[in-house]
Amino acid sequence: MNRIIGKFGGEYPGALVLVFGALHGNEPAGVKALEAVFQMLHETANSHPDFVFHGTLVGMLGNRKAYETRQRFVEKDLNRQWTSENIRRVLAEKSRGLDAEDLEIAEILEAVHTEIQDTCPEALVLLDMHTTSAGGGVFCIPTDEGASLRLAKTLHAPVILDLFQGVRGTLLRFAADGHLQIGGFPKIAFGAAFEAGQHEEPLSVSRSIAAIINCLRATGCIEPEDLPNAHEAVLENYSARLPKVTRLRHVHHIRPGDSFRMRPGYTNFQPIRQGEHLADDITGPILAPTDGLMLMPLYQPKGSDGFFIVQEI
Repeated sequence: MNRIIGKFGGEYPGALVLVFGALHGNEPAGVKALEAVFQMLHETANSHPDFVFHGTLVGMLGNRKAYETRQRFVEKDLNRQWTSENIRRVLAEKSRGLDAEDLEIAEILEAVHTEIQDTCPEALVLLDMHTTSAGGGVFCIPTDEGASLRLAKTLHAPVILDLFQGVRGTLLRFAADGHLQIGGFPKIAFGAAFEAGQHEEPLSVSRSIAAIINCLRATGCIEPEDLPNAHEAVLENYSARLPKVTRLRHVHHIRPGDSFRMRPGYTNFQPIRQGEHLADDITGPILAPTDGLMLMPLYQPKGSDGFFIVQEI
């Protein structure tokens, strides 16, 4: 597939909205949702001549190589590589050949900078679409408690605060810190990550569509009545029974050679108790360090984080 899934707008001023699907190659829901949203936008524009789209929407495929084979990554997690030090190394070594994920980084940077140079946006809004290996994983993750949090709340899913404090090297954090700026644009950058459910669950696509449309409304690209959001009920009904806002309390990081194994049966937002036997590795049982709610238990071969624990606030 091409890096650019679709592009819409550009005739009227507004934000540059970048929506990424499949930064992890085994998470197809975001890509399918973007294809559906672009089709909806084109159909609306064709049937309503007075339809106005402010700004530009660009959908991008994250890890193209991993997406071809539906694996999380080829050599290393693409969404853990976005540090200033690593980006400098990738750009310096570009002429000498790069491994799979380094090449993805170089191509994404080039594609994003092209869009910024073409649109010169005052605001860059990045929505990063994901799914989880465990069931029940519907939530959104802001980078801070300012514009990003306000955006996250409009997506109509539980909000997880401080998660980016426990995860280093995400594309969203890299963008929010201003590292994608080129030629003085954008003046401001913010966004959120959206987790739509389990990888292959059909409703994960519907929830992703709803989140993208809600993002376009929140950023002023479209008016609420412009684009029917029949998928929103799926998202709101699912989220109604989940906590509105939680805060990260613990991350279990996996080191090379740990042989980490999550105990079976855990789902997102499942209550756990301090001392509960959650997983095992070469050192023995891994016990919960605190009471809380389980988040993103790892039930797939690849990954650098075994589980997260959050608490409702």
